[in-house]
Amino acid sequence: MPSLSLRKRTALLGCAVLAATAVSGALPANAGAAELRDVMAVGNGQGGTVSFIDTATYRNLGSLNVVPDLQERLDGMNLVERVGYEAVNAAQGYRKLVDDMAVSPDGRTIYISRGALSDAVAFDIASKKMLWRRKTEGFKADHAALSADGRQFIVSATTASKAEVIDTANGNLQTSFATGTYPHANDYSPDGTILYNSSIGITSLPKLLNGLKGSRAVTAVDAKTFKPLRTYDFEYGIRPAVFTRDNKTMYAQLSYLNGFVEYDLAAGKITRTVQMPFSDKAAGMKPDDYPQNSAHHGMAMNADESKLCVAGTIDDYVSIVSRPGLTTDGTVTYATDALPYWTQTSPNGRDCFVSLAEDDQISVVDYRTAKEVARIDVGRFPQRERAAKLTPEAIASLDPAKG
Repeated sequence: MPSLSLRKRTALLGCAVLAATAVSGALPANAGAAELRDVMAVGNGQGGTVSFIDTATYRNLGSLNVVPDLQERLDGMNLVERVGYEAVNAAQGYRKLVDDMAVSPDGRTIYISRGALSDAVAFDIASKKMLWRRKTEGFKADHAALSADGRQFIVSATTASKAEVIDTANGNLQTSFATGTYPHANDYSPDGTILYNSSIGITSLPKLLNGLKGSRAVTAVDAKTFKPLRTYDFEYGIRPAVFTRDNKTMYAQLSYLNGFVEYDLAAGKITRTVQMPFSDKAAGMKPDDYPQNSAHHGMAMNADESKLCVAGTIDDYVSIVSRPGLTTDGTVTYATDALPYWTQTSPNGRDCFVSLAEDDQISVVDYRTAKEVARIDVGRFPQRERAAKLTPEAIASLDPAKG
């Protein structure tokens, strides 16, 4: 038994040394685990880059070029693909190279849906190496979502009226599911059990021909099997939306609506419509002049679900709205034509990041005070924003240029 006591004493001594060095800083307490930093990834649609903002300091940490193969992609298009590419650009009014993105849970890999290039790609951030590329069906890759475990990247194939489920390990197509016409957003329910796909209809048709735009619907599918659960039909296209943790309520912006709706997911009906004020500029606009049919395009909710952050796109403002009364706490007004085009809640749950697309900036608004607390330069035409975490190696590799 003496030898056993010796082993015990040795083990205890080792633990004491390990604890002491961890406290003294000689050996980190989380030795072997990379320290991940909270960031907001910002897709610069026309610039073809993704900027990363430190959500604690509001500093732009740098950017990553996610179209290094742009000329190669264009040169490799056949005639049909090139015609589709040009048609999408003409309908959009500009060339969107970055539509959406997500970073892997380990902070090392970024997945991108590349808009007019109609593909999805993965990059190792630190090395900038493209890991895979998958051509999506049709002529436009739109909004995307990453499963909580990081294994599946879901991308809307706009002109194919379906969403594709891509294996993040290799870029292979796992499955797809049917959607409404021109699928747009993909949103997981807060508990991860349901995936909601929202369609906007054919945006190139005027409002007068709304009935010909196709199916405007929210398609709910099982998040594991991607089998359909329910379809919610709407008169107008569904723009950004948020869902409550109890899976009972959706708040959504709709095409042409200067405001948003509250929607009962169990009853399948709109329970309240909130009309937001028009700016002088917006009041003089015709609905067919709204960008891609959207008067308001940007909806986020804070961590405790007590407040909404609503972008007034054509009105050049963002408003903080309190639940359950849906009353406006305050509004931040931007320069005319700043085009606030997306909102996203920070990992801290207290800030709302607002993309000012035409100003190439991000505005940060405090949910509690409804006031702007920071303004950050990014790349050309920021729109989609996604909260993420990055490794130190990934951060060190970023291009420090403002884009």
